[in-house]
Amino acid sequence: MKRVTPEAWLQAPGEVLVVGLGKSGTAAAALLARRGFRVTATDERDLDPADPAVAELASLGVELALGGHPAELAHRPWQFVAKSPGIPYHQPFVAELAKMSHVIVTDVEIAGWLEQRPIYAITGSNGKTTTTTLVGEMLKASGMNPIVAGNIGTPVCDVVTKPGDVLVLEVSSFQLEGTATFRPHGAALLNFYPAHLDYHGSYEAYQRAKWKLFANQTPDDVAVLNWDQSLIRDRAGQLAASVRGFSLEGAPFADGVGVIDGELVFVRAGERTPLLPVDHVALPGRHNLQNAAAAAALALAAGASEAAVAHVLRTFQGVEHRLEFVREVAGVRYYNDSKATNPDAARQALRSFPGGIVWIAGGLDRGLSFDSLLPDVAGRVHAAVLLGETREKLRDMLARAGVSSCAFASSMDEAVRAASRMAQPGDVVLLSPACASWDMFPSYEVRGSMFKEAVHRL
Repeated sequence: MKRVTPEAWLQAPGEVLVVGLGKSGTAAAALLARRGFRVTATDERDLDPADPAVAELASLGVELALGGHPAELAHRPWQFVAKSPGIPYHQPFVAELAKMSHVIVTDVEIAGWLEQRPIYAITGSNGKTTTTTLVGEMLKASGMNPIVAGNIGTPVCDVVTKPGDVLVLEVSSFQLEGTATFRPHGAALLNFYPAHLDYHGSYEAYQRAKWKLFANQTPDDVAVLNWDQSLIRDRAGQLAASVRGFSLEGAPFADGVGVIDGELVFVRAGERTPLLPVDHVALPGRHNLQNAAAAAALALAAGASEAAVAHVLRTFQGVEHRLEFVREVAGVRYYNDSKATNPDAARQALRSFPGGIVWIAGGLDRGLSFDSLLPDVAGRVHAAVLLGETREKLRDMLARAGVSSCAFASSMDEAVRAASRMAQPGDVVLLSPACASWDMFPSYEVRGSMFKEAVHRL
């Protein structure tokens, strides 16, 4: 990335380009316009000028180029370009901007220039939303006023001027790819699994984007790392920040949170303080116990009390679309795990139940194999309803796992009705797609909401 000079830009705001007017792009354009930058915003979609978000940008003096990206915009002398995180760098217009040596940043980088409060940021392949929410709840229970934002739903550029003590941010690899100076006071890396390879080009490039979370930290900052993944643990000595670990395998570190003899324990300079028994953690599943340990480690670093951390872990019931219990119908429990947009996330959901699963899965085909799910499907899943582009690949994997009862569905309503016919009392119907939603649904949130609506119609 070309050298970033935010201090000079903030002192003398000039002309900037915003590419993409989704939630984060719109928030970035509005924030920059309010800070005195002369903003041009472009989107491939032909957005309605009467749309409230579009109309607000126009009222702030933002010049709009809608219905496509005019080629001449790539050749203007922008101070910098703010790119919507979801637009890949290989998109032709973005690639042309890069070819012209423009500085291209994302909303997280911009917010970091302007934000004076401590930032605590969470990334990883899976568990980001649950962990981010837990950290916010732990700080709130400790009497603090945290602002929870980022990839979790509220754009970070919308909260830069919002009152609060600290920012707790969920950050994605898409956002981190466009950072150069972003420095969180506390940062957590939850795990690595192959994901978003179509965006980053390779697993190695995906990992490099995630590691940028720690690039600007100093010894005054805290890095929270998954000690049970050697891929992460082995990099601990290369970080400038003070490292804290989290582990489900005995807490083999001097500082962090881990499981020891059935207790979640806070370890500080080798001294151990029990937080609560692991079977008192309200969220089900080993993956959620890992999320709990990570959240506790980061929240304690941010000033949360041990009592508040324990209280939240005892009472927190989960976030929407992540192993969310919907209802029980005729003795069958229905769970919405629409946020499982890759195979590993679906694996964690499958492992949360001993068996009796009717699995609803499938979606956008990103070229990933589902063979890693074989051990978790065999013996747990007895029937499946498959959707989207990957349904035949999933059917083949299920056949190799010994699951012969499979149906295809062309809508979520059809899928839920088919699953309800396959299920017996005591079973679980689990929507955990293992795929992104974009072949059939605008987002995983819409997919999950449609599942819940279909369940309530049963």
